[in-house]
Amino acid sequence: MKRLIKCIFAPLICLCMLGAQASAAGAPDTMTVPHVTMKMGADAGTLTTPITFRHGDISWLPKLAAQAGWPKSSIKRLGEIILRESGGCPNRAGGDVVDKNCNITRVSEWTHRSDTGLLQINGVHWKQDHAQYAVLVCKKMGVCDQARLLDPLTNLKAGKLLFDVAKWSPWYTN
Repeated sequence: MKRLIKCIFAPLICLCMLGAQASAAGAPDTMTVPHVTMKMGADAGTLTTPITFRHGDISWLPKLAAQAGWPKSSIKRLGEIILRESGGCPNRAGGDVVDKNCNITRVSEWTHRSDTGLLQINGVHWKQDHAQYAVLVCKKMGVCDQARLLDPLTNLKAGKLLFDVAKWSPWYTN
């Protein structure tokens, strides 16, 4: 699977991304997604805890992956794939180049722009007009546009759906 994304899933994040692209001087130090919901224990209910995303850092993965339904035994391999596909930057589309704080700095290539988010979910899985793979993420989750897959939790849930159907094969071509 190649890389993906570029648009954002919520107006707040769109503003964050626009600010990140405007100029390096005005860019935030890190990309923070403020509305990712993290479960903090059975009795604590659900709290909204910001996650700061930095290229190469997936320390947030065990909690967020568990919330998306990934088993604990898959976290190591899932982390390796996320680091290879997006560097741990949920705002990334195929071909995007990011800095250490997950700010998109430029686009290096334009051939796989439909690849989206942490797991670089390919357009064949979410585009409504794509016949291959029966647009699984679109049909099963109702996620039929790239912007929603930029949400890290949604992306991990979409990846879990693909994993349930095809194990790790969506991320490996050989």
